[in-house]
Amino acid sequence: MSSAAVKITDAEIKRQAAGDVRDLRDIENRGLYLRFNQDRSRASWYLVTKRKWNRIGSFPGLSAKQVVAALPSIRLRLDAGAGSSLSKWITTGELLNWYAERMARDRNLSDKRKGTGASLIKCHLVPCLGDLPLTCIDRAALDAMLMWPAQEVITIDYLRSAFQLLALAFRQAFTLGLITLNPMAVMKFRDFSSAKVGVRPSRLRGTDLPFLLDLFAMYLDTSPTLRQLRPADLEPANGLLALLMLCHGTRIGETRQARWSHISLAEREWFIPAEHTKTGVEHLLPLTDQVCKVLISYRETQRAKGYEGQFLFPSRKGKALSEGQACAVFTELGQGEWTSHDLRKVARTGWADIGIDHLIGELLINHAMGHNVKVYIQSDVMGRKRNALEQWHAHLDQKGFALIHGLTGVRLGDSGNQLQPTEDVALSAIPKTTIGEDLKHA
Repeated sequence: MSSAAVKITDAEIKRQAAGDVRDLRDIENRGLYLRFNQDRSRASWYLVTKRKWNRIGSFPGLSAKQVVAALPSIRLRLDAGAGSSLSKWITTGELLNWYAERMARDRNLSDKRKGTGASLIKCHLVPCLGDLPLTCIDRAALDAMLMWPAQEVITIDYLRSAFQLLALAFRQAFTLGLITLNPMAVMKFRDFSSAKVGVRPSRLRGTDLPFLLDLFAMYLDTSPTLRQLRPADLEPANGLLALLMLCHGTRIGETRQARWSHISLAEREWFIPAEHTKTGVEHLLPLTDQVCKVLISYRETQRAKGYEGQFLFPSRKGKALSEGQACAVFTELGQGEWTSHDLRKVARTGWADIGIDHLIGELLINHAMGHNVKVYIQSDVMGRKRNALEQWHAHLDQKGFALIHGLTGVRLGDSGNQLQPTEDVALSAIPKTTIGEDLKHA
């Protein structure tokens, strides 16, 4: 096999690829070799020390400039006995691909978290840093190759998430002993940008509640008047999905996966399992009389259409509505003007506006709570949450919710602030059973 002693550059490598030389030896860096593969379009980098060939990485994944820049650190690691790991992980892309696979197999992460992480790695981190040797990771390299170019095309929020994911990948690899140095340990996001992650204002306000409730009523088809006005192609499930989020401030993922077995009319409660929540903690919400009546009516609508399954929001494949399908619902409802998260925001803001205690609001919205809060709150939290939601739903009644669950909306007197119940059904007449139990005997 032939070899040639040259000054190795990317241009020289491409020129030699057209010939038949197998090995290139760099005349300026002792022990650095490039060995061509059989198809000549790819090659492997080696650093020869004490007659041992230590593979560094591959070409064109690693350019000549990158390898030469990393040589001092590589020699130190080889002298320290870290040569074996060196041949496995040389580039940042290799570490990121390992972490992407690790995330994909982590059963403790939600599908949404896995998808977001995979997208960040595939679309941003690997394209920008994939070929960068691990030994070349420093503030200057990150700023030039990732942070500064990325801030021109993605939001500061998303860029911060990418940086945090990169730091997490390095920390995990270092903790497991897969790398001998964690260069990200000394870096902070503020090293690269002084921009603050902003809080996006809600695109819905309290003044929008009448419009929203009228919209949801059109979908739910709950009164004779609306049945005449309602277009035939409106899906009641879409209206209920949005209505439940407005009534309880739940997340879209928590709501779309609801099952009838989670709904108890006897206890007037909605149970959300830990695996459906963002916080990984199970969530229990009181159901008001108004919501119970809406659910009963909706279940009758499902059965009238021949559905006897377990999901409130089933897909055509017999499973719960997927994340993409749920997002499509709000694309239809919001028409680009508002999203599902805006419903959650307007609910939380509404609770504050009508005087609901801040802590109870945080418990209802299911934000992550500190350990001390969980330890010291031993009072009747469920009762206080029920009182809060009854207050909120009474407020919504004045905005149009009453029409949905059975009131006509006819005003009494001249005050303009009371609604006349003409189609209301007493909740005491509802059988004391859970809808989930009822399904078992269907």
